This record gives sequence, structure tokens and C-alpha cells, in this order.
Amino acid sequence: MTRYIVTWIESAQAELAQIWIDASDRQAVTAATHAIDKELVEDAATKGSELREGLRELSVSPLRVLFIVREEDRLVEVSKVRYLPSPPPPPRENGLVTPTE
Repeated sequence: MTRYIVTWIESAQAELAQIWIDASDRQAVTAATHAIDKELVEDAATKGSELREGLRELSVSPLRVLFIVREEDRLVEVSKVRYLPSPPPPPRENGLVTPTE
């Protein structure tokens, strides 16, 4: 297990602050932020998926982050964060939720 220091660059911090201000569920944004930090602190180079060499993404609803892992420094830099809206509710039939299989 390799441990990393997780940092959020200034522009990502500003994006996160705006997402939190605009969020209807601020607790979900806060919980996702903590989960992202917790996930990336250990073995960050294996987390999420690689977009291109040196750039990875990780989604923890309702957030998606882009990050860079600096192996030699044991450092993770979160460079971008986006809000992922919840999927629309299932269609209703006669005012009742349609069962899904």
C-alpha cells in the first residue's frame, strides 16, 4: 500500500466551493469530497480510470474529479471537479412509479 498526500489546486477548490453553494444537497457534496480524499490517499495510481497518460478521473456521486498522480513525490493533485446531476426519476404511470426489473 502506497500512501499519498491529496491536494486540490486553487481552481478546483473554487469549483468545489461553487458546486457546494449551488447544491440542493450540500451534505452529498461534502460526503463525496471526503470519500474522494479517502479513496485517493491510498494507491492513487490505481484509482478511477486513466483518461490519458498522467491524467485520471474518479467519480463519487455527485462529483467527478480529474487528478494527476506524482509517484515520485507521493502526491495527488485534484485539478478539476464537476457536479454530476442525478438521473431523472423513472417514468410514472397513473401517478405511480413504474416497477423496474
